[in-house]
Amino acid sequence: MNETSTKPYLLRALYEWCVDNGFTPYVSVVVDGATRVPAEYVRNGEIVLNIGPLAANRLKMGNETIDFSARFGGVARELSIPVAQVAALYARENGHGMSFEIDRAKTTPWEASGEAAAQQEAAPEPPQPAPGGGKPTLRVVK
Repeated sequence: MNETSTKPYLLRALYEWCVDNGFTPYVSVVVDGATRVPAEYVRNGEIVLNIGPLAANRLKMGNETIDFSARFGGVARELSIPVAQVAALYARENGHGMSFEIDRAKTTPWEASGEAAAQQEAAPEPPQPAPGGGKPTLRVVK
């Protein structure tokens, strides 16, 4: 029998903990060919997204993907993130959360198109943890 990964369950638990405590859940994603996110916000093959209730509409955290819509520059976009590509989920306000290993050998390479790469250079930096919050406190889960 093939055992189900614990990762999607841990992600849902961390998300719920963040929301229950009034924190803003952020997810860090290693973007690959199967990841649907706005290319202009990808930096060095990674993107950090606010998946809190006020930012993510119709959030569905399944065992294989995290799907939701969010606004970027006032335009609604549909996002789909493979759970396998989630590197971390943490609270923006205090950095508490968890990081995960990404099997880069199984990752389909992501390359921004020429237009997306040009937009990526001009795009604003993704939000960072609040001052005083420091860097996220993360742990690797195997």
